[in-house]
Amino acid sequence: MGRTVAVIGGGYGGSAVAKALDAEADVVLIDPRDAFVNAAASLRALVRPDWAGNMFFPFDTLLTRGRVVRDRVVSVDPGGVTLASGGRVEADYLVLATGSGYAYPAKPDAESTEAALDDLRRTHKELSGAQRVLVVGAGPVGLELAGEIREVWPGKRVTVVDPVEQLLPGFQPEVRQELHRQLAEADIRLRLGVGLAALPSTEPGQAATFTVTTTDGDEITADIWFRAHGVRVNTGYLADGRLTTRTPQGLVRVTEHLNVRGHDHVYAIGDITDVAEAKMAAYAMQHAEVVAQNITARLRGEQPTATYRPSPDPMILLPLGTRGGVGQFPAPDGPAAVPAATVAEYKGADLFTGRFAELFGTA
Repeated sequence: MGRTVAVIGGGYGGSAVAKALDAEADVVLIDPRDAFVNAAASLRALVRPDWAGNMFFPFDTLLTRGRVVRDRVVSVDPGGVTLASGGRVEADYLVLATGSGYAYPAKPDAESTEAALDDLRRTHKELSGAQRVLVVGAGPVGLELAGEIREVWPGKRVTVVDPVEQLLPGFQPEVRQELHRQLAEADIRLRLGVGLAALPSTEPGQAATFTVTTTDGDEITADIWFRAHGVRVNTGYLADGRLTTRTPQGLVRVTEHLNVRGHDHVYAIGDITDVAEAKMAAYAMQHAEVVAQNITARLRGEQPTATYRPSPDPMILLPLGTRGGVGQFPAPDGPAAVPAATVAEYKGADLFTGRFAELFGTA
């Protein structure tokens, strides 16, 4: 077999697997963007536009031997991929790493760094002038956004609404209690267990005063709102069924070796897999290690033996600004709460910027 590995998607998992295989194989990384986007940093990029450039890492410093094709994949078959431009990349090994989409500003809409930065600056300007902010969604993204806004503008009134009854379901009670304590201390208003009768008539991220009614009849008036819910997996290019059939949720079925079921030379990693775990960058990068080991073994004529087993305990690092936040890590005797200082050290202080500067050789 040849040595060409096509990696579809240059996000957390795709960039890591492409880098890991660069010395071993002929890597072709395919992504419509001009840079890797560290989406973990996007909410801070919104509130601190002077810092926003730190979340983009141009692909041209990632690989020394491999090449990057800036295009979108529209179909995959066992022999390679078809591109939106009409071109084709033949490959001996395929890694599907197209991740998921999320409402802006948690993930940029634009494919070029320049346009994404323009969007963030424009939204920052809208947010700057708004005194009352409504965040729809009290998951990690909504809470992190509220925390970033609060740190930069202590005077703004921030309200977070979600029909769920509790924050971080499935996590340790002390993690949830500490999260409630920090949100109360930051004066971030939580409305849990209520939905909105209708979404605001204005577009998310555009300043204009509006009033919405909650499902329990309360009214909330705000000057700007953001959507912080609704993950969409990016697997539309598999809809033609030439490679595999997706689950009803649009996910890709994988084996413990992270092979796409039915294909020993095709792999899938990250958010698009049907692995029973939360969709997180940290897991995508762990998937990348397993796949890099298995492809390397095959290139050397050996049997691939690396397997991936999801952790039984959920983990999280949820910063609230640069210094606050909560976390939970798996530990030998069960999941353990992580203090705010550790959350800041691992994530909150720089939102993994340093880690990716190393990966892309820009440190």
